[in-house]
Amino acid sequence: MARGLFSVVLALAFFGASAFQAPRSQHAMPVVSAAASEMEGVTPPVGFFDPLGFTDLASPATLAWFRHAEIKHGRVAMAATVGWMLTENGIHFPGNVASGTSFESLANAGPIGAWDGLSTIGKVQILVFLGCIEIAGEMPKPHYMKGGKPGVIPYIWDPLGVTSKMSEDTLRTNRTKEINNGRLAMIAIISFFSAAQIDGSVPALVGMMK
Repeated sequence: MARGLFSVVLALAFFGASAFQAPRSQHAMPVVSAAASEMEGVTPPVGFFDPLGFTDLASPATLAWFRHAEIKHGRVAMAATVGWMLTENGIHFPGNVASGTSFESLANAGPIGAWDGLSTIGKVQILVFLGCIEIAGEMPKPHYMKGGKPGVIPYIWDPLGVTSKMSEDTLRTNRTKEINNGRLAMIAIISFFSAAQIDGSVPALVGMMK
């Protein structure tokens, strides 16, 4: 079952993004690409990156759906990348995660083996928690596809109201940092999975994965 965690991550990615079935626009809207080129996350040296011209076929609602999915998966990837590196280096909570299962034993099993070491009820709890976050992300009014802000999760995102004290320029800068860090993390976590499952697939990580 060493591939169990990889399968779950893929399933969550597909489910969370509605199996990549983005709402289809009724008409091609090249004007949307102009708006997209001004969105947060467009930074040097890459700038506006859309080599396949997806934004030319998108409505504003579809573009918002794309951005919400990118932010969400970037956040998941950042958490996964940090968790992977901590586990890989033997850093873990003290005590037991459940009766008879210590955090140390899960860490010793490695990032992928740790998932297999969890009890079924533990796995279910994690999936239910993620499902609640997924539902919460669809609840803000207005919805992100109807003029709301993509990436907002009520009661979870900024519960202390720190961002309410920031200027719009600072907010935009921080959101751009989050998006770009999420993009890097998505590349990182898939590289970790590949290196752990296929020897030599990521030369820079050879010999570093459990």
